[in-house]
Amino acid sequence: MTTMAQVTTRGPGRETTPGTAAQGLVPGAAQGLVQGVAQGLVPGAAQADVREQAPEAAPAARNGEPDVRRAELAAFLRSRRERITPERVGLPRGPRRRTPGLRREEVAQLAAVGVTWYTWLEQARDIQVSPQVLDAIGRALRMDRVERSHLFALAGTPDPAPDGPCPTVTPAYRALLRQLEPIPACIQNSRYDILAYNRTYARLLCDLDALPRADRNCMLLAFTNEEWRASVVDRPKVNRLMAAKFRVSMAGHLAEPAWKALLARLEAESAEFRELWQRHEVVEQVAHTKHLRNAEVGLLHVEHVNLWLSPGTSTSTGPRLVSYPPVDDGTRARLERLQALTEARDGAAAARG
Repeated sequence: MTTMAQVTTRGPGRETTPGTAAQGLVPGAAQGLVQGVAQGLVPGAAQADVREQAPEAAPAARNGEPDVRRAELAAFLRSRRERITPERVGLPRGPRRRTPGLRREEVAQLAAVGVTWYTWLEQARDIQVSPQVLDAIGRALRMDRVERSHLFALAGTPDPAPDGPCPTVTPAYRALLRQLEPIPACIQNSRYDILAYNRTYARLLCDLDALPRADRNCMLLAFTNEEWRASVVDRPKVNRLMAAKFRVSMAGHLAEPAWKALLARLEAESAEFRELWQRHEVVEQVAHTKHLRNAEVGLLHVEHVNLWLSPGTSTSTGPRLVSYPPVDDGTRARLERLQALTEARDGAAAARG
């Protein structure tokens, strides 16, 4: 599957933030590519340590500000932990729970980081925290956009997946997405974040508008979203290709926090992805036919077409426009029906205010 880019207007376009056959698969290529990507990660282990190395002393404090920041960060983490019940995150309460909310070891388990590492954060220890660890903790503690921004500000670390507009998606690209309807189309980056999409793409595989922005990523959806997965005919072969293409894309971004965070989440949430990732297969991006089963209009046969938007980018890097033109008249009619249903739904929602 492919990823799209973001368009959040309620009408024709939506914005969202970042973030063929198995022919051509090259078993064993890019051997060791994950080494250095996921240093410290233990794929599939509930208590895996996401950090790159053992805790390291932070630089010396200047004017006392780092001490204040660490204390504030520790208090903020404790407050977020204590407000979340075990039931909310699918954990048993147990008969002897005296801690309000979650225990520290439970947060570490949910975030796939070391218990000692997380404990030191809540104790305001003088350690450095990677964006990857902060991202995992923010997700485990169910932080909203404002809380997540506050978390990274206290840590003095850039957010690897900020909730802001994507500069890649220009007004001209948004207009192009609208004009392509009823052909489903989106804009995605090389990490498979869906940056923008038109109305037919919004309902093609799942209800994208209903998803949090952080979850609008084709890799995550292909391996963790049941509605998306049910819409893909021949899903095992398609997902094998996706994992291989993602490995090619990641080769140029091994040390980048946002890529490492996405890889960690995929390995933590999908046994299927872990198994495919260990094969070290790679494949290039090529046009091919997709067979999809939409819940509202039925079976669709479409051509998967990539159009790269940045001059000089290879087929594994840079933003691209992905479109799904129909390969037969029956599919075109069903896509027109899907567009009509989406327009009617959007119109009803607008009328309700």
